[in-house]
Amino acid sequence: MTDDGRLVAGRYRLGHRIGSGAMGIVWQAHDERLHRTVAVKQLLLQPGLAEADTDEAKRRAMREGRIAARLQHPHAIAVYDVAEDDGQPWLVMEYLPSKSLSTVLSERGTLPPRDVASIGSQVASALAAAHIAGIVHRDIKPGNVLLGNEGTVKITDFGISRATGDVTVTATGMLAGTPAYLAPEVAKGYDPGPPSDVFSLGSTLYAAIEGMPPFGLNENTIALLHQVASGKVTPPKQAGPLTALLMRLLRAEPEDRPTMAEAKEALAAVAAGRAAPEFPVALPQTHPPSWQGAPVQQQAAATRSHAPAPAATRVAPPVSTPPRPANALPPPQRPAAAPRRDPKPPGRGPMKSKRSTVVTALAIAAAAVVGILLASMLTNGKANDQAGQTTTVTQPAAGGEPSVSTTKKASTPPPKITTDPTPQQQEQAIRDYFALMPGNVEDGFNRLTAEMKNGNGGFEGYKGWWSQIKSIELDSVKINEPYAYEIEITYTLKAGSVSRERKLIVLKWENQGLFIAKDQSLGKA
Repeated sequence: MTDDGRLVAGRYRLGHRIGSGAMGIVWQAHDERLHRTVAVKQLLLQPGLAEADTDEAKRRAMREGRIAARLQHPHAIAVYDVAEDDGQPWLVMEYLPSKSLSTVLSERGTLPPRDVASIGSQVASALAAAHIAGIVHRDIKPGNVLLGNEGTVKITDFGISRATGDVTVTATGMLAGTPAYLAPEVAKGYDPGPPSDVFSLGSTLYAAIEGMPPFGLNENTIALLHQVASGKVTPPKQAGPLTALLMRLLRAEPEDRPTMAEAKEALAAVAAGRAAPEFPVALPQTHPPSWQGAPVQQQAAATRSHAPAPAATRVAPPVSTPPRPANALPPPQRPAAAPRRDPKPPGRGPMKSKRSTVVTALAIAAAAVVGILLASMLTNGKANDQAGQTTTVTQPAAGGEPSVSTTKKASTPPPKITTDPTPQQQEQAIRDYFALMPGNVEDGFNRLTAEMKNGNGGFEGYKGWWSQIKSIELDSVKINEPYAYEIEITYTLKAGSVSRERKLIVLKWENQGLFIAKDQSLGKA
């Protein structure tokens, strides 16, 4: 039985089948209203699903459409519509006469490094735009890279992507992505992020050059996941000028990889016959980890007893100490120890006089005052593991004892907003936050959500990182979507260097205040 010629949603006339994705079959179709050729994705439901799981699958399809429709880029397949026909959702997309990279590799085996670099740079440009929009693809693989008949390359199938502010409806614990192309942190059970996409792109390009992905194609999914989780990549043998760049994209630690925008520039350079630029880890490094928080946990069987287990791989994170989070703020660097002075300079003997005795007595008295002050500060620091303490030392009259008092410094909360914040109020909240830094870390810390506070290592970690910064300048703030803004900021470090960075700032409105819920680096400005 075939669906050829079927009219979907009273508008889209199905033609021939052109492929399949993670959620169903893709057809070439004709839009009888706009008289253009489109691709239509038919959702296929697993037989025997309970009603709740059927509803979830439909929500996932609608969610795929919402997410993909946010991205309009010349190297990403555009989503036109989410139609409903006979109670089932159909995703209507741009049609590109093409072959998938997977099909091309099955026909040709491998591709030359410079051709692969050209493919990679086009895909990376679309993914960099997706990351700016707060979208993580999560399933980059050769089957989702389309090579157009006229040389255009496009990434498709954002079916399991996740967008900032969108509700995740994929079943808890469900494997997101194709195992052979996953990043190590995802194989360990952590939540994917932009650095995970960078690794998956590197794996895809590696496969295009070497004929298989970095960790092979073991049919034993569990064994393959353990291999991926190890993060040990064998250097490619046929990559030539692309070798060093591939190994940087495939670094085991997310924070050690370049951003997608940097990857795009480097791949374009190799495609043009130039050397790929280096990517030193630049301060300040503020992007959040792709696996922030606890590993994804299996959903309790009791809560899903109404339905059979979905036919998909579930990942049980290995019991091990989690890797250091990418946004774990580095501890403040200790100043270099001052050179030790010889107490007896050559050519000068010890001086004993009444004057030296007086100086010694004054020094002892000063040391006593400093000791009392330090003891008070340490005591207050342990008793109050938060910012906002102020210590005052009152100098005594002649012959008296110094007195030390500690008062609680009041922090300034964000302004109260009783109705839905306007874009102007949201932008002002971001400007107000950065206006506090780096001189008022106490107030800045109190403008973070609880999750951000914990993710930044508490106040001490937050303060330690900002202690490296001499000054900042907020160069631009522009809205990406409600509560999500792209900014450009310039940091001047105390060490003397200057760094300019693009960031995605996401706000959260809670308790009648706007708080910073996400601070993600988008690369150098």
